[in-house]
Amino acid sequence: MSQTAKGLSPQNEDILTGSSLFSSLSKLEFDAVAACLEYRYITKDHLVFSEGEMGKELFILLSGELSAYVTQSGEIQRWMFNITPGNFFGEMSIIANEPRSATITAKVDSELMVLRDTDFYHFISRYPMIGVKLLKAIGDVQNTWLEQTARHLNDLVRWGETARKRAITDDLTGLYNRRFLEGLIKNRFEQGIVQVRNITLLMMDLDKVHAINETYGTQAGDQVIIATADTILQYLRNGDVAARFSGDEFAVLLQDTNEYEALGVAERIRDAVFSREIPVAQSPGSSETTVISAQVSIGVATAPTHAGDAESLMLKADDALLKAKRLGRNRVEIVESDSPDKTGAD
Repeated sequence: MSQTAKGLSPQNEDILTGSSLFSSLSKLEFDAVAACLEYRYITKDHLVFSEGEMGKELFILLSGELSAYVTQSGEIQRWMFNITPGNFFGEMSIIANEPRSATITAKVDSELMVLRDTDFYHFISRYPMIGVKLLKAIGDVQNTWLEQTARHLNDLVRWGETARKRAITDDLTGLYNRRFLEGLIKNRFEQGIVQVRNITLLMMDLDKVHAINETYGTQAGDQVIIATADTILQYLRNGDVAARFSGDEFAVLLQDTNEYEALGVAERIRDAVFSREIPVAQSPGSSETTVISAQVSIGVATAPTHAGDAESLMLKADDALLKAKRLGRNRVEIVESDSPDKTGAD
């Protein structure tokens, strides 16, 4: 269904003259363009045009509402935005001869006005001032779309970075998680780095956190874990990596560090954890506070000295940790040539 726009109602004329495409035109200029517009009625759920097809028409929505979709992964259509009265679209197909970048469908029964490419170029060639104004309006809208697209892409990038960070980090402490550190250790062996550069793994376990939880509440236990993570980070260099392995267990990968240098780092961390005063509630739910300290046991293993692969390095460091706990806790132990059995540790 189509008709010329000469018989525009006052309401529809107001919508068109208020459109950013025509708002800069004088009354005479608008009348000249309006005489070339065609009316089109689109029923709900019907197509205006499809993504990828070539087009020769520019559209201005008079009434109703349209939806724009783009295809992702070859077959999935994703909603992008809605088009409301006064908005124009489809201009890139006639000014740049580009295929339609989206599929447009009628969300409800809708009325449109259509400007064909032949009429568009007629104004540009015969009425330069009208052509300049139309092109400027299109350029302004394109700049707005580019800004909105840039913001959308930035949001996607930030979302992606956030999702990636959450996938490899521990929510409570901000340290890396076990999966990340285990993957990093395996990567060091697979790339052959361990053959020419020492790496040392410190396995750490807070002593008797269950007693802290029972006496002061689980929030106090979380505060101890957070404080311990913060203390560990203070003793790491660029390239060293700390991770929270489980509830009260941590691990640190030290780069270019032999077992003797690592023992010094581990002792400094152990002493700092023990010396740190941590304010917590006097009892679960209490508004009164008290100060407690924590203790940490640490096991040390180095590659290639103690292990030839990632799994062995983690087992050796864990053996050393169990030895430290068995010998009294709040201490640092290095793995022995013959690993101790895993008994008597809590």
